[in-house]
Amino acid sequence: MKTQTISHDNIPETYAELAALAMPRPLHDEVDYRNATEVLKAMAGFEMNDDQEDYFEAISIFVEKYEAVHHAVEIRDLSLAELLRYLMNEHGMSESDLGRLLGDRSLGHRILTGQRELSKAHIRKLAEHFAVNPRLLLS
Repeated sequence: MKTQTISHDNIPETYAELAALAMPRPLHDEVDYRNATEVLKAMAGFEMNDDQEDYFEAISIFVEKYEAVHHAVEIRDLSLAELLRYLMNEHGMSESDLGRLLGDRSLGHRILTGQRELSKAHIRKLAEHFAVNPRLLLS
């Protein structure tokens, strides 16, 4: 099975339309996982209506459950920079991509080297983008 390519421009407005695009159901393999994360990436960071938020939350739960089993990393022993690098690697992101996500291209490097701490706004944006609990990003 092939991974879907989805952009924010073609995200449906209603829950029923979203479910028709990708049924919210448990993920059974890497293709399911990649498809679900593509949907989350397309939706993350944009303003959503109630149906879109509910759908995003449902897909996020399935992704988190799949990751806990198949992409488990012992995060207790990771520094914030190591955790961010892991998440960036999982999402194919560079330091510049991280910075652009946070609003300043050079910010990714400064955060990863400890020159700059994450703000609450950064934590919210990263948690939403990576579909993780914000508490994970608190140092």
